[in-house]
Amino acid sequence: MEKGSTGASEKTQSALPCKDKSDEDSCGPNSHNSREATCGATAGRARWTLLRQVLCQKQTDSPEVKQVSVRRFATFDLFRRKNLSAQEHCDTSDVQWVEYKSVYYPEYGAFLRDNLGPLKVNEVLNSFDNTGNVCVWPSEEVMAHYCLQKRHTFKGAVCELGGGMTCLGGLMVAISADVKEVLLSDGNEKSIQNVRRVVERNRLAGKFGSTHVSSRVVRWDCEVDISALEGYFDTVMCADCLFLDQYRACLVDAIRRLLRPNGVALVFAPGRGETLTVFCRLAQQAGLCVCQHQQYDAQVWDVHLKMLREGKQAYDENIHYPLLVTLTKGPQPVNQAQ
Repeated sequence: MEKGSTGASEKTQSALPCKDKSDEDSCGPNSHNSREATCGATAGRARWTLLRQVLCQKQTDSPEVKQVSVRRFATFDLFRRKNLSAQEHCDTSDVQWVEYKSVYYPEYGAFLRDNLGPLKVNEVLNSFDNTGNVCVWPSEEVMAHYCLQKRHTFKGAVCELGGGMTCLGGLMVAISADVKEVLLSDGNEKSIQNVRRVVERNRLAGKFGSTHVSSRVVRWDCEVDISALEGYFDTVMCADCLFLDQYRACLVDAIRRLLRPNGVALVFAPGRGETLTVFCRLAQQAGLCVCQHQQYDAQVWDVHLKMLREGKQAYDENIHYPLLVTLTKGPQPVNQAQ
């Protein structure tokens, strides 16, 4: 069933536990204090790690940090980007609204809000992770395209973890798939502030039909966040969320707990040395069925092969080409993309 692409969106009531009417990341009057108490120690260590990466030249010179932070390869050209004029939006001067439209499925597109302001040190110190606060990364772009291609396979409730400033993959599911609800999440408060604006803009444009779309802060290492959503989702997805060592095991545990029985997780990430291998090992140890797919989409694979043939120095397969890992709580799946 195709979603309608015109008309005002229908208001629906979310069945997500502990949700309030404003889609804020709350689960009761004391939820903020509870989260801070539960998550503070681990998040604090991460903040100082990120601060060192920002301030210390020797850290930014390390290969690991360069792999994360340098956008030498920016896009697989799966979406066309059009800047909207000031007359088309009313917003502050440090943001730019853009329209992202699929190249291969041009009937689907979304309005995104780019933050053009600089990243401030106090934001690094007071946020869970700032890596998603920059732009749409190649893995997120690929995941969004894949979601459009497989839009008929989604059902029920869908959650994107670590979606950064745009949550483009989850947004494409909300726009194209016949699902009941979609939760867009990230561990960074600034990201979710932006995502809320994106959701409201697309809702007003009638993009979501009857699908309920919400956003909230979800930190994978925070018991309050995860327990509030446990066992709720038919599909959980994330893109390029594996590079921070201290959160890899937390992400596996979050995925396992958020999925319903027989639920499926879609994880898009480059190999990046042993990063993906370690993640898959942790997932297997957690009792999840793991399948890794290298060739899962014809368009993405063609761009990948073209880059390799042309020997583009900006393109490094190990850090730019996202593999697809599917995780299931049910029977062992066939080892190929369905």
